[in-house]
Amino acid sequence: MILQHLDFEKPIAELERKMEELREFTVSGKIDFTEEIRKLDKKVKKLQTETFSNLTKWQKVLLSRHINRPYTLDYIPLVFTDFTELHGDRNFKDDPAIVGGLAKIDGMPVMVMGQQKGRNTKEKLYRNFGMPHPEGYRKALRLMRMAERFNVPIVTFIDTPGAYPGLGAEERGQAEAIAKNLKEMAVLKTPIVSIVIGEGGSGGALAIGVSDRVLMMEYATYSVISPEGCAAILWSDGTKAELAAEALKITADDLVELGVIDGVVKEPVGGAHRSHEGAAQNLKKAILDSFGELKKLSTEELTNKRYDKFRKMGMFVEG
Repeated sequence: MILQHLDFEKPIAELERKMEELREFTVSGKIDFTEEIRKLDKKVKKLQTETFSNLTKWQKVLLSRHINRPYTLDYIPLVFTDFTELHGDRNFKDDPAIVGGLAKIDGMPVMVMGQQKGRNTKEKLYRNFGMPHPEGYRKALRLMRMAERFNVPIVTFIDTPGAYPGLGAEERGQAEAIAKNLKEMAVLKTPIVSIVIGEGGSGGALAIGVSDRVLMMEYATYSVISPEGCAAILWSDGTKAELAAEALKITADDLVELGVIDGVVKEPVGGAHRSHEGAAQNLKKAILDSFGELKKLSTEELTNKRYDKFRKMGMFVEG
């Protein structure tokens, strides 16, 4: 996989390119650049730390959409074992924009599911750019009910610009499918952990995100609308997306402070796209820690706490 670079990553990439050239010379035995490589490596790490500790909200939006960022099907083999994908909603068809099935994490059976994007044109069209149809949400609900029946915990990976708004999806009940998932997830009698791994867009994200623990990767975003959509509505100018991103409070740090999510999963320096394995290691620990806490609760405590958590969001005081 060829690593693509965002504009603010290019100075780092240029130093890394020079360092790689020096390594090739050193390996070939022509000239020993070991000392120069050491200095460049130190400079790269310093520049990475400085760059990624001062990211704007818009830069984090760009990172959340990075084409090399790990998707659901990248994380599953790195975090879980014995994954068996299950297909179809038993009503209309299978929706490749949502994948799911049974797996194990450290030997514990779980039901894992999430939105799946594509990297090349063929994959993007097949996965519908990670925008599920109603049958995708109905498939997810079918798998969640199966997990509840067998007392298996649930893990969901959120990564979508939003639910697909096409005519066919609306005709087949997109809004109803999302609403039903919200209702059913609120009372499922099994622990649920959700992680926003990239984009968390509107109801399309929330439809698999009513969980006991909602976590976000460090450079993921979670919002009721995209910055471009918000800018188009507020200013009739989609080019003001950067301004909208600052106002929307869509980053992990913002949402922890607002109480919308429960925690942030750190990413490797430079972002998850630079080290899928490093990101997966942190993610696995966060999932196991969450289930370690949730298994101490009775079924009644679990559902009551989940209900109370979401009821507290959006509180207001009458004047």
